[in-house]
Amino acid sequence: MAIPTSLIAFCVALFGSLGLTAPVRQFALRVGLVDKPGPRKVHLKPIPLLGGIAIYLGFAAAILLTQHGVMQQQTIAIFSGATLLAIVGFLDDGGLLHHQVKLFIGMPVAALLLLASGIRAQLFSQFIPGNAGMILDGCLTVIWVVGITASFSILDHMDGLCAGITAVAAAFFTLAAYMNGQTAVQTLAAATLGAALGFLRWNFNPAKIFMGDGGAMFLGFLMATLGLKIRPDGAPFPAGWLVPVLILGVPIFDTTMISISRLRRGLLPFTSPGKDHTAHRLSNLGLGHRGAVLILYLLAGLLGTMSLFVGRFSTGTIYALVGALAVCALIAVVFLETAPYERQIKLQKSSSPT
Repeated sequence: MAIPTSLIAFCVALFGSLGLTAPVRQFALRVGLVDKPGPRKVHLKPIPLLGGIAIYLGFAAAILLTQHGVMQQQTIAIFSGATLLAIVGFLDDGGLLHHQVKLFIGMPVAALLLLASGIRAQLFSQFIPGNAGMILDGCLTVIWVVGITASFSILDHMDGLCAGITAVAAAFFTLAAYMNGQTAVQTLAAATLGAALGFLRWNFNPAKIFMGDGGAMFLGFLMATLGLKIRPDGAPFPAGWLVPVLILGVPIFDTTMISISRLRRGLLPFTSPGKDHTAHRLSNLGLGHRGAVLILYLLAGLLGTMSLFVGRFSTGTIYALVGALAVCALIAVVFLETAPYERQIKLQKSSSPT
């Protein structure tokens, strides 16, 4: 019996990331690339950066070893876009780039690489024929990729949070792809799952190493790509876009919540870093760092489980579910706005938003 390609990809990425993190950590300490404590940090001592290198190499090994012959055009585009953002992120971690370069240049260019290979959102073209629908879908693709990639970049603010949420989301993308017979997507998701889990062993509280922006952007781009690639088989129209939104519900909610909160206080969401994220507020309610992260893992798991069944719902039920989720999200935002958190007094300049 042949071993599934996705299982091979998972194991290679898992053990690659797990085994490479220790030497990468030593390298970061040797060259002095550490994240120092500060007013908007939750750690109290310098922590090595560059953990994203181990994640990247584990994932790359898994993809290269599971390719049979010449790499497919879309695989090349995905790998190229992810590599571009990893490099941009590593340069940002080293203080060699202005943080706006990654948001306004790196992420859009990576999205254009996907578009060039034929990977795009398929929403407007279902209702608007011709080039107009395709152009709108292209714009939506860029917005989706930039938004999801950025959401994972700013999600990396507490030990184990970004890696753990990525692992949960990748697990559900793997299951969804398996249920819909999408073998290539399943392999891609399984490799992402393995790479994130291997690193999580070193990154969970108390973290021994951080992935840095190179790792967070790399994982965020892969999550955005998987969201574009997943196709629920035979599901009604709304399910096609609701599945990835549910699987990525936690980072989407966190980004939305801090955007609303900061705008209400006269701050620009991505240029006013602070300890006002969902995890910070949950921690301040008495859950502590581990408790806050585990609660968000649980929420990601519940939303992911829902995504596996949404394709079986009727169109009316799906719209009712969307309405209910929107109301719950609004209530959560209102509640979290009353929770204790450190408020930014004025706009701050930073080399890297969080």
